[in-house]
Amino acid sequence: MKEFWKHKKLSEMTRKEWELLCDGCGRCCLIRLEDEESREIFTTRLACKQLDIGKCGCKCYDNRHEVVADCIALTPENIGSLDWIPSSCAYRRLSEGRELAWWHPLVSGDPDSVHEAGISVRSSAISEDKINPNRIEDYIHEYL
Repeated sequence: MKEFWKHKKLSEMTRKEWELLCDGCGRCCLIRLEDEESREIFTTRLACKQLDIGKCGCKCYDNRHEVVADCIALTPENIGSLDWIPSSCAYRRLSEGRELAWWHPLVSGDPDSVHEAGISVRSSAISEDKINPNRIEDYIHEYL
């Protein structure tokens, strides 16, 4: 169905529809740090080593939870409670009652629109396996 996201709740979507909502930005694959005292979450420019930064897609998507133990599956049940999900994320937008953004591939019809709009991590992320793990804090980055 065309524009299925306008007519269905997240919980009513098929697996295929759910997967189509992903805009391919790669932001959910960025390494985050949590301040133990304040519980504040900080996002870094560092991407999970399984993220193909050029394509903004997981190299092992089908078994990512086995390969990366702390990879969190986004579901209709948990999307509203994951505060670290970017406000630009289609799952979050829809769960908050907002529309998909103009650059979302389902709206634009172009899978590159997310990159052209500067939403993806394609031009800013660095793979976590390319840096010293003791220097992660040096890569904290403010994403909108």
